[in-house]
Amino acid sequence: MTFDEVMQELEAKGDAQTKKTLMRHGAKEPFFGVKVQELKKILKKTKKNHELSLALYATGNSDAMYLAGLMADENQISKAELQQWVKQAYWYYISEYTVPWVAAETPYGLELGLQWIESKDENIAAAGWSTIAYYASVREDKDLDHKLYIQLLDRIGDSIHEAQNRVRYVMNGFVIAIGSYMPELTNKAKEVASKIGKVSVDVGGAACKVPLASTYIEKVIEKGRVGKKRKTARC
Repeated sequence: MTFDEVMQELEAKGDAQTKKTLMRHGAKEPFFGVKVQELKKILKKTKKNHELSLALYATGNSDAMYLAGLMADENQISKAELQQWVKQAYWYYISEYTVPWVAAETPYGLELGLQWIESKDENIAAAGWSTIAYYASVREDKDLDHKLYIQLLDRIGDSIHEAQNRVRYVMNGFVIAIGSYMPELTNKAKEVASKIGKVSVDVGGAACKVPLASTYIEKVIEKGRVGKKRKTARC
């Protein structure tokens, strides 16, 4: 499919209720309000397509940006392109999912994530924590720096409640992710989860709730799913 064909299909698949919901969460015009399952139907036609993904993301249209993340080729996208993407990620669907998904699957995902978490920009910092969490979810434990992840967990334990709003949300998710995907650090994550307790996040009137990390990790343990890695960060 060409760029124009994809944009035309996105417009045709726009849903008024979905658009209303996404705007309540932070999406801004212009966009169409396409459901994720419809985006995945388009993805089946395009497959991974580096150049097309860059063109779609550059539109600033949330639907096109999300699709670009699903379509991006982690073996071709560069650090510079991901740096540009994270700067353009203006709301959390893109900054906490789309960009981190792609970044985490590249060889430099950890490097970028560590850089981004130091940003004063809330969306970029949130993207960084999300990237590092997804990075751990798709790589074998032997390839991960356990000391680094312990330091990051301690940092969250000491600072989460003073962090920016969406950063608090992804920090909480980071603790859950490490407790779930890195068996050797599950107990450490549980300790940090108990320390931070309930995390308050302003979700803008949406029905979303911030999961209690300690409870969530226990459920993963009960289901025997600790250490079961993801095949891909994207979904």
